[in-house]
Amino acid sequence: MAAWILEPAYAHLADDFGSLEAVFALQGERLTRDPLSEVIRVERDGVNYYVKRYVGAGKGLRRYLGKPRVKSEWQNLKRFAKWGIPTADVVAWGLERNGLAYDRGAMITRELPSTEDLSVLAERHDARLRDPKWVNAVSRQLAEYTRTMHDHRFTHNDLKWRNLLIDDQATLYLIDCPNGDFWRGFWLKYRITKDLACLDKVAKYHLSATQRLRFYMQYRGCRHLSESDKRRIRHVVKFFEGRE
Repeated sequence: MAAWILEPAYAHLADDFGSLEAVFALQGERLTRDPLSEVIRVERDGVNYYVKRYVGAGKGLRRYLGKPRVKSEWQNLKRFAKWGIPTADVVAWGLERNGLAYDRGAMITRELPSTEDLSVLAERHDARLRDPKWVNAVSRQLAEYTRTMHDHRFTHNDLKWRNLLIDDQATLYLIDCPNGDFWRGFWLKYRITKDLACLDKVAKYHLSATQRLRFYMQYRGCRHLSESDKRRIRHVVKFFEGRE
C-alpha cells in the first residue's frame, strides 16, 4: 500500500511528482548513493528539485520496527517550517509498505537558490568567515534556531556545518535532519551537548574563541555564564576528544 502527497502548489508537476511510481521512474543527476538510498537532482521549469529515494529500511526487524528514515526526514523539515526555522520546501513525500513491512519511500524538496553549505565555505577559507559582522549575523540566526529546537525538547543529532546552508543575503537554512528526535531528562541534555559540539567541531578551526563564546551566549540568551553554562561549555569542547 502506497501513501503519497504532492503539495497543491506543485500540482502542475503531477506527471513527474504525482505518485511514488512516477518519482521512482524519474531520471536525473545522481548526487549521492548508498545501499539504502540515493539523491538525484532534476530540473523543471527552470527550478531544481532534489529527489531522495529510499529503497529499504535495513535488514531483519528494521523493516517492521520504528519509523522509516524518510518519514522522519520529511516530518522534521515540516517541524522546522512550523517553528519558524528556515528550511527547504517539501514538495512531495510518501512511502509504500508491503504488508506490515516498510518497502520504499521518497521525498522531494525544492532548491534553495544561491546557497552553499558552511562546510564548503570553511574548506575554501572563504573571506566571509573573517568578516566579524557577517559571522555575528549568521551566529545570531543559528543560535536562535538551535535554541528553538532545544526549547521544543528536539535535537538535530547531525548539526554539522554541511547541514547549514547560507545564501547571498546571509540568510541561514537548516536541512537534512533524518535523525532528529524528541528527548527528555538525561538524554535531552546529552543530545543538546552533542548538537553544540557538532557545531563547534568545525568552528574551533575557523572562528575565534570570543566568537564561539558569543554564539553560546546568544544561544542561551544571557549576558553572564552560570556554573551550569560553564560545565556545559567544558563538555562541548571535550565531546569529540580522541574521536577526530
